[in-house]
Amino acid sequence: MPDLMPLKGQTMTRNLYHIALLTGLAPIGVVASLPAAAQEAVQETKHWGDPNVDYVSSAWPIEEGSDVLDIREVPPLNTGFFDIAPEERGDGVAVGELGVDGGDRQMILGLAEELSRGQHGAVDSLLISHKGKLIFESYYQSGRINLGHPQASATKTYTSLALGRAIQLGYLSLDDLHKPVISFFKDIDTSDLVEGADKVTLHQALTMQSGIRIEDEKAGVFEQYRDLIDGQRLAQSILEQSDPITDEVLNEFAYGNYSSMMVMQVIDAVVPGGAENFIKTELLGKMGINSYEWRTGLGGLPAGGWKSSFTSRDMLKFGTLAMSKGRWNGEQLIPEAYIAKATSRILYNGDERIFGGGKDVSGQGYGYFWWSADLNVGDQTYFATSAQGGGGQFIILIEELDLVIVTTAGMREPTALQVTAEKIVPAFVD
Repeated sequence: MPDLMPLKGQTMTRNLYHIALLTGLAPIGVVASLPAAAQEAVQETKHWGDPNVDYVSSAWPIEEGSDVLDIREVPPLNTGFFDIAPEERGDGVAVGELGVDGGDRQMILGLAEELSRGQHGAVDSLLISHKGKLIFESYYQSGRINLGHPQASATKTYTSLALGRAIQLGYLSLDDLHKPVISFFKDIDTSDLVEGADKVTLHQALTMQSGIRIEDEKAGVFEQYRDLIDGQRLAQSILEQSDPITDEVLNEFAYGNYSSMMVMQVIDAVVPGGAENFIKTELLGKMGINSYEWRTGLGGLPAGGWKSSFTSRDMLKFGTLAMSKGRWNGEQLIPEAYIAKATSRILYNGDERIFGGGKDVSGQGYGYFWWSADLNVGDQTYFATSAQGGGGQFIILIEELDLVIVTTAGMREPTALQVTAEKIVPAFVD
């Protein structure tokens, strides 16, 4: 494994000051020579390896000799690292300065101090972008600037974006979203499919209304014979093993991975060269995301619902792409109309069990693998769209304020949406 190396140059000087703020050794607004205690504190503020080298991490078993790091092996930071003027790294992320390019500096620094003390749970990173510029970047616990973080179900959002890219390039159309999924599979045998399999549309799969229900015992057979259900044979098997797909269940939201598997199967069926290469070159490569992990799932395709790992800055790129209505560096990567639909509240799911929510979060909804909710701040309500992954992986978009917020974490009950409503949004409201 690479050695731990401290930050260098200007960044080191800047972060000595920031650590002093976190430890209470220097008041906000004072830039002066720091006490010896602050000099010692900076020794605990490291990145994993050379900041100019990318690594990826995994939450799954690591093969011997692999260059992928297990995030569980990363020693936790004893002191939070944060930067109110993030460094330009040539990675395509535009940067600015907190307070100068937006945001109340004292309020956000106060939140950073709370995060460093673990006050809001096991948060690994928090990034805030305002009007297209990263103005606050922070890492805690196992978080590192150049270390990928397992995304869990936030992967579904990236699958949705990959489908949007296929539409932009003409391999699908927006009208195709309302066609049956099986119409995209040339090799599928419809004779043994369950009743209603021909009714499931891409739109229903993207909104978790596919109606696919498979008993646990049958689902276990997929793993047992995974080598025999590669490619479209996975779609064939899913639509053979499901319970009957009635009109009633087609209108019922049921969160699960089979829908994302079906969407990935469609991507693979319509793009040249297959889904894996398409995602690598036409989506991630376009945004300069070159060091990541996206493991294969059933069917031998990239897992549509989980098993990816990206850095927090890469997560910010996904959020920036959506906030920019599908444009990246002047190029329309995804149709604006698709982004608008995907990030809208197509379904209303109520206020029960809002992941990452709290007293100021309500109106949970769902789009095309994007969640949504209302953030209540004083007498104002702000609509937020988010990618969400188990453990606390969030990309939160608040279009009204031109805010993109990224968090990574490792806890069962994250509070990212509540923290955003209570601690972040007020710092950007006049």
